[in-house]
Amino acid sequence: MRATSKASLTTATERFEPVLAAAGEQAGQVGEEIFAVVDALDSSASLRRALTDPTRSADAKAELAERLLGGSVRPDVVALVAGMARERWSADTDLPDALEDLGTTAQLVAAEHGPGLMTVEDELFRFGRVLADQRELRVALAARRLPAENRVGLAERVLEGASPETIALVRRTVSALRQRSVTGRLARIGELAAERRKRVVASVLSAAPLTQAQLDRLTGILSRAYGTEVHVNAGVDPSFLGGLRIQVGAEVVDATILSKLEEARRRIAG
Repeated sequence: MRATSKASLTTATERFEPVLAAAGEQAGQVGEEIFAVVDALDSSASLRRALTDPTRSADAKAELAERLLGGSVRPDVVALVAGMARERWSADTDLPDALEDLGTTAQLVAAEHGPGLMTVEDELFRFGRVLADQRELRVALAARRLPAENRVGLAERVLEGASPETIALVRRTVSALRQRSVTGRLARIGELAAERRKRVVASVLSAAPLTQAQLDRLTGILSRAYGTEVHVNAGVDPSFLGGLRIQVGAEVVDATILSKLEEARRRIAG
């Protein structure tokens, strides 16, 4: 998403925050209605273009959104989409992408009034590790040839015992398949959750489980390095042999024995 669209998303997020705050634990229902709008936009390129066309007046685009959505979703969602139609977007697909993030944020607001964002983040991280370890499951959840209800049922069996908010977010991810990578969308949800808690999320993999003292020390180091509070999601991968692999966003610090051996092999091979 380019700068223009990012600025429009930021504006929409700030304007919609009071609505989500008022919805409280019912914010998840708001999110579901936003997702319904996303699905409508995904299915109609002409509608996306009509709502983002820079040659049309802002009022005309807002009126179109109000006319099409009025009565089908709650008024505050209509107002949200109409307001976003008034903004400028770098690409017509950026509008549904932005709405997808806002729907996700609504689900996260509901989590704040339920299990808490940390619980949701941890459950999503563990689910992501399961997908990383099980290729067949990862492929099945991303298989568009399978009915959406089959993919959702498979994910729900894996998530048995997880919070309703986590299940709702994963259900949306695997049913809509708006991105080519399920794990990529899960990572984005984690980023949005971290933003709400004003923290950076670091995914850490080690050969053996880290002790609480080690986790606390690593959290302190990363928090000082990034200048903000960092939440560490820790996982185990015995194939590492030793060391750590730390990922924060797109930045990866690989200090595993395996990576050092591979580097040595490349150097020897010339």
